[in-house]
Amino acid sequence: MHYKPEANYEEAGFTGIRTFMHLPHVKTMDHIDYAIMGHAFDTGVTSAPGARFGPEAIRSRSMRISSYDAAFDVEVFEDLSGVDYGDLSITPGFIEENYEQVEEQLVPFFSKKIVPIILGGDHSVSLPHLRAAAKAYGPVSLLHFDAHSDTWDSSFQGKKYTHATMFRRAVEEGIVNTETSIQIGMRQYSKQHLIENRELGYEVITALDFREMGIKEVIKRANQRIGNTPTFLTFDIDFLDPTYAPGTGTPEVGGFTNTEAFELLRGVAGGNFIGFDLVEVLPDRDPAGTTALNAAHVASKFLALLAYNKKHSIVHSNELTHSKI
Repeated sequence: MHYKPEANYEEAGFTGIRTFMHLPHVKTMDHIDYAIMGHAFDTGVTSAPGARFGPEAIRSRSMRISSYDAAFDVEVFEDLSGVDYGDLSITPGFIEENYEQVEEQLVPFFSKKIVPIILGGDHSVSLPHLRAAAKAYGPVSLLHFDAHSDTWDSSFQGKKYTHATMFRRAVEEGIVNTETSIQIGMRQYSKQHLIENRELGYEVITALDFREMGIKEVIKRANQRIGNTPTFLTFDIDFLDPTYAPGTGTPEVGGFTNTEAFELLRGVAGGNFIGFDLVEVLPDRDPAGTTALNAAHVASKFLALLAYNKKHSIVHSNELTHSKI
């Protein structure tokens, strides 16, 4: 069994059920390399809500993306078998209950070495994704593209769990190995916060660092940092400049182009990626749909990266630890 979109050239490409890139909507874990899934939760925000509608918008904007990725030179759906699994079951309004629900749903995918590609949702959703990954692989590396570090101890009235705290919680819980993790693109922080972030063990390349180093050096540093370790890639759409992603809750000027984002993802091809998420798309703040369109293309690059690794037989052992974390 090989799951891929069924080409139908007699119908318009914008018609049909809104699955990601026309993938079949099948709830299966058999015979697949990856599963697209939505995590439509935004109770973790400290500013604007609305990211719960991100998965729907991203899927809608994905329907005209080509299955051939020229940069990676792969026919994504020929090299990979996968499905749009639909949305994860959640409990809106209750963040800790949501974490428990989602972790339980994701553990079987990681245990079977199926790569989840998860469409958020606000960035708080990454914590249960990492918890589930660590259950299978032990502490994982984090490759993090964002305008913010999301390592605050508490970001609003002492609350531990928000979309600005999860990567500190991940360190405290021992589910991320900061010695092999890197954060790229930060441009909203205090000097003390940056110091504390590095004290947690993360390598941090701020937007200013990025401009001074150049993209080739940043790619080199990212690859050196994650090496061949099991790596979870998280991409906050506000990594992009508001010109390219106005539909997000905490936009920060001085960001990056979609082309730079695609080049970065192409540059880390060959890495040992065991999971991805893409977060913080707020469709209501962008009536033109530019943000969701760019997000859909970023997600398609995740797929192309996996297809590239499989096509070139880049295989990582990834012996599952079934950790008791």
